[in-house]
Amino acid sequence: MAGISGGTPPEPPKASADPLAALATLPGVTDAVDSVRKAVDRVYGHRIMRRRSTEITAEAALRGARASAALSGADWALEEVRRRTDFGVPGEPWTVGAALRLTAEAGQLLSVWRQSPLRVLARLHLVAAGGGAADETVGRPRLGAEPVDEPLVELALPDADEVAGRLDGLARLLLAGTEAPALVTAAVVHGELLALRPFGSYNGLVARAAQRVVLVGSGLDLKAICSAEVGHAEQGSAAYAAALQGYASGTPEGVAEWIAHCGRAVELGVRESTAVCEALQRGAA
Repeated sequence: MAGISGGTPPEPPKASADPLAALATLPGVTDAVDSVRKAVDRVYGHRIMRRRSTEITAEAALRGARASAALSGADWALEEVRRRTDFGVPGEPWTVGAALRLTAEAGQLLSVWRQSPLRVLARLHLVAAGGGAADETVGRPRLGAEPVDEPLVELALPDADEVAGRLDGLARLLLAGTEAPALVTAAVVHGELLALRPFGSYNGLVARAAQRVVLVGSGLDLKAICSAEVGHAEQGSAAYAAALQGYASGTPEGVAEWIAHCGRAVELGVRESTAVCEALQRGAA
């Protein structure tokens, strides 16, 4: 989205100094932010969270990874993800394994994200790709006419120069600090990475992992129990693609709808973890 991350924000006027915060004023965004905040507060207030939050976090991580892999074409049942161990096999097993590795890695990168978002993105791609991509393309944005393997995202592919400029602009905005709500920042990071597809592979997995880093690192979801990946998968790949098209259009309406879509995803992730809390409370899980 060139209007958000195409370069360093201008100094004057003051209203332009925090473009991410300005997005929070778009129609419907305030309601989405408030709804997410209330949902997150409710699940964190659940009585089971005081005693068994580590179990909720572990279960949310597993379910989030399963959902992210499903959006990248490896739609396995949760129990299959639990029992399988062949995640080094090419194809769907590798995709599921990459999602699991990224979910585990995201929590280790919070402090680095605050200092260098681009280093974190490089690390996430390295973790996802492992031995699954040519060494010279792993962990760096694509160059020249290098191909991109991301069949589930059908947007026009920006060229390498545009990718480099917009990644740099996004990093500058994040490092400058923002008063934007966590949902807005997470949605922009997620949407920008999907629109740019900066790496030759695994861009969807990396984008959703980066969203997780923002939501956790911002303090909105400190224990990583509100898996937005679950909500994105539950809303379906068609709705995901349509909302992403709105973001990529750069129109206020399209960007607002993408942020709202991401908000609904968080709320559905909250609902999933609330159900886990209830099951643990009943002794059924």
